[in-house]
Amino acid sequence: SRGLGDVYKRQGMQTVVRDFDSKKIPAVYTVANWNGDAQAAQRWLDVAEQGRYDLILSMGSESTAFLHDHDTAGRVPVVTVVSKDPVLLGQMRDYTHGSGTSIAYTSVSVPIDLQMAYLLQMKPGLKNVGVMYEQSNTSAVDTQVTPFRKAAAARNIQTIDVVVVDTKSAPQELEMKVPEAVRRMQVSDPQEQNSIFLVTGSTSVFTAIATINKVAGNVPVVSMFPELVQPGDDSAALSIGVSFETSAHLSAQFAADILQGRAKASDLPVGVVTPPDIAVNFLKAKEIGLKVPFGFFESSSLVYDTSGKLVRAAGQAVP
Repeated sequence: SRGLGDVYKRQGMQTVVRDFDSKKIPAVYTVANWNGDAQAAQRWLDVAEQGRYDLILSMGSESTAFLHDHDTAGRVPVVTVVSKDPVLLGQMRDYTHGSGTSIAYTSVSVPIDLQMAYLLQMKPGLKNVGVMYEQSNTSAVDTQVTPFRKAAAARNIQTIDVVVVDTKSAPQELEMKVPEAVRRMQVSDPQEQNSIFLVTGSTSVFTAIATINKVAGNVPVVSMFPELVQPGDDSAALSIGVSFETSAHLSAQFAADILQGRAKASDLPVGVVTPPDIAVNFLKAKEIGLKVPFGFFESSSLVYDTSGKLVRAAGQAVP
């Protein structure tokens, strides 16, 4: 992926490097950007398997999907980083067993039932969820949108698709589609007190947060990724998810265990982060009248105050 997704992959790489440094692992890194070209990816995989490489870090869902389909030799162990749920993508059979291959999988996603439990704690009478995603982002559809639809249907919650078809015109599409979704919500929720918009892991939606906020009215914008909770106005009100940095810490631990002989990639179960990272922007919450449960504030790892300034980061107060 490109754009904002690349920023988070770089953040994941930097986290792994810092963690290796703190663990005094004397690693030398080669960064290979295959840029969506399968032939280039195969060439880099051949280089890794034929050269003196001890580990491959698979950055992002696209790289992980390629290695899942093509890493047949398995000479070099692989650890996935900032990648979506491998069970929901059909790459792993469950969360408790190892892959039996050269790949150790981690997930940047919160289990959908757990995410739903948090949403219902925030909005016990939740009636409508506008799910925002890119039509072309199949991994987001498979691991976030489709499972969430099923979980919502089981609880008689209506889901309304807000779909970006052409990523190049995402702000224009969202400016038209978000108000349409609000009108549909108002049929069962005239005061917009039991509805939310849920932003999935789709770059074109992330980058249009200013447009979304402008036309969402009093419906809270909630993100599946804490990175969308930012200083000031151009921010989601709240996030219930796993930050790319937290997920990368887990991947770094997997990688260190493999390199230092404490584990085999084939034996490691799927790495899932729990409890989720919660992030709150009280400026946005105040603007739309969103009441944030005190328990959310207590356990939030990232908090911006009512002026939009950072007051808590990584769970610690900011002076």
